[in-house]
Amino acid sequence: MTTINNKHVLITGGASGLGRRLVLRCAEMGAAVSILDLDEAGAQKAAAEAAARGAGPVRAFACDVGDRGQVAARAAEVLAAQGAVDILVNNAGVVSGKPLLELSDEHIERTFRVNTLALFWTTRAFLPAMVARGSGHIVNVASAAGLIGSPRETDYAASKFAAVGFTEALRLELKRSAPGVKTTAVRPFYIDTGMFAGVKTRFPLLLPILKEADVTERILRAIQHDTAQVDMPWMVRTLPLMRMLPVWAFDGIADFLGVTAAMDEFTGRDAPGS
Repeated sequence: MTTINNKHVLITGGASGLGRRLVLRCAEMGAAVSILDLDEAGAQKAAAEAAARGAGPVRAFACDVGDRGQVAARAAEVLAAQGAVDILVNNAGVVSGKPLLELSDEHIERTFRVNTLALFWTTRAFLPAMVARGSGHIVNVASAAGLIGSPRETDYAASKFAAVGFTEALRLELKRSAPGVKTTAVRPFYIDTGMFAGVKTRFPLLLPILKEADVTERILRAIQHDTAQVDMPWMVRTLPLMRMLPVWAFDGIADFLGVTAAMDEFTGRDAPGS
């Protein structure tokens, strides 16, 4: 079991969306909270609101988590201000939502910097202290797109496949070297945070657009119970089994469920959650 009360929780992308809600809930549960986010004003606002709800200190740090130099500098500030991190939630993410040939080089690089490389930089910054004391928890918010690709998500899906692989390999490494440090991979379908504004689902009962509040509570329960994997909704759990089918059958099911058309009316939002 991992307790949240009286622990130091660091959340990336905590200025808005799912990250902001996690910041508020962790503060309410008695944690000291640190926020890393590119949106300094938004992060400061979230910190102020969280501090008003909780007993522990809440601090915001402006940081592009895809920039390893910035992460290293902010990590030193976090450790000096708040002490060692007990729970790291890698939540920051971006999405381009364009076909491959419409993506700029900058779009592709940004997606991998924030969605994939940031996991390496933050984990390498805060994991050593966890290993030294034999306890800690790392949560990586990936996506169901880390299990199945779809049109207009070539960069996003590839970055989330990498995030899922990173978390799995890290879990097995830590099982050998530091079994007291736990990991959680979060693999949700689309969430109503605004990041995926415009996405559609053909069968809302099977593949609902998830509620931000519901995903938040599932993540918090996963931390408390040391759950290695969170898949939402339940249909996501069937994807590994579907992979056993021939490719034409797998693609046919994805077409029927509307997965391959979900991004057709995507509009998204301009502000990245990083």
